[in-house]
Amino acid sequence: MFKTVLFAIDQSREAREAAEKVVNIVQTYQANLYVLAVVEPKEPEGEQPHSEPMASPEAVNLLLKEAHTMFTNFGIDAKPIEREGKPAFTICDVADEIDADLIVMGSRGMGLTEEGVADSITNRVINLSPCPVLVVP
Repeated sequence: MFKTVLFAIDQSREAREAAEKVVNIVQTYQANLYVLAVVEPKEPEGEQPHSEPMASPEAVNLLLKEAHTMFTNFGIDAKPIEREGKPAFTICDVADEIDADLIVMGSRGMGLTEEGVADSITNRVINLSPCPVLVVP
């Protein structure tokens, strides 16, 4: 049923809790797992940012490394993907690129920003997704 699962991660507690569901789904369906971290681009000089991006490559690298280690401990080969862009659009674009059967994400993710704008990100993903979306509270 689910051959390819895309897990969109950020630094939120909900994303960490969603990882449990991802392990169960991937093991049950013997699915391929892609773990995606999206970093919002910085605003051009002179423009006011909507939020302060935490776009440091180190932060994203650490997040993906921790996720990879956690999934490896469950015997799952998670393929990390790092992208820059608007989170909802990027998540849906990547899902389309990898032909995902399911997107899993936390309900109130923070994105990789200091201020959370996740409710709208989650809603946008649900509305734009090329496949089913599992939102974990």
